[in-house]
Amino acid sequence: MSTPAPIRVALIGYGFAGQTFHAPLIGATPGLHLQLIGSRDAAKVAAGLAASGLAEATTVADPFAAATDARADLVVIATPNDSHAPLARAALDAGKHVVVDKPFALDLAQARELSALAEQRGRLLSVFQNRRWDSDFLAVRGLIESGRLGEVVHFESHIDRYRPQVRERWREQAGAGSGLWWDLGPHLVDQALQLFGLPQRVSASLAIQRDGAQVADWAHVMLDYGRRRAILHASMLVAGGSARFTVHGERGSAVKALADRQEAQLLAGIRPGAPDWGRDEDPTIVYDDAGRHALPTPAGDQRRYYAGIRDAVLGHGANPVTPAQALAVMAVLETAETAAAHGHSLSLPLSEAEHAAFAADAISR
Repeated sequence: MSTPAPIRVALIGYGFAGQTFHAPLIGATPGLHLQLIGSRDAAKVAAGLAASGLAEATTVADPFAAATDARADLVVIATPNDSHAPLARAALDAGKHVVVDKPFALDLAQARELSALAEQRGRLLSVFQNRRWDSDFLAVRGLIESGRLGEVVHFESHIDRYRPQVRERWREQAGAGSGLWWDLGPHLVDQALQLFGLPQRVSASLAIQRDGAQVADWAHVMLDYGRRRAILHASMLVAGGSARFTVHGERGSAVKALADRQEAQLLAGIRPGAPDWGRDEDPTIVYDDAGRHALPTPAGDQRRYYAGIRDAVLGHGANPVTPAQALAVMAVLETAETAAAHGHSLSLPLSEAEHAAFAADAISR
């Protein structure tokens, strides 16, 4: 059998997400070739690729030209949130497969439009939910699915930071799609939906806590599943002491204290797949009738997302993050923001067909 030609990738955006996550993960995935990068700073791109040990790629200054370039089969969009939908639309219209960094779009209406367009064009559309392959989430997911904790009644997920100084970057400036909930919320929501499905109702509180902050830098969201509650929390003023995950079930409880290390490894210049890549020595602690148990945590590997994308494009596997799943995340993000503004819980504004599509994806996996 002949080996298929590598899938040519155009990465649009070479800021934090593009440089730290996408370029190294794409470069470390067999069958993908980073063909070109949409960026106005060719010198930064060249230096970044060299420092990461990646092959050179052509730099295209105009992001829309890069998104529609004939030399690319797959377009990865890692630009500011307000440009996600226009760039994805252009790439799909040009016949490209598309990966969009989170959040998928600015609102549910944009997300629906892109999903319909991808279906019309017969092209893969996916959202970069790399943290499904984090060690901490894999540990907690495995425990819950094993039944060891019994039926889960309380689930708490934190992504906390200690960044007391407001930085001059688009994520912390006023505008659509900015703020901590739209930055970290997509990860928190996606993981919860993967574990428990769609909630019955959503309630939320968002706040600005740091001096000089323009947008919400604290988020506390509750997903109501009837008997079960899922708490999703993010903050920029937590110096330590909060666990990444806390889970209480009928048969026991579990705590995963520390977060996955892959982001820290990437920031330190470690290449995906290097020795100890994704290794997590922080155990998952389980409490039950027999006492306290320290369980080993599986290694994380975010390369599995792009391996899934490769296989799906080649027709050898399923889309790792489908439009139906991405729509569901968008619905929770948008509903939480509205619930916080009005001070009461809300149900998700998803149609019966969208509910069914999400459920069908869950069953197929």
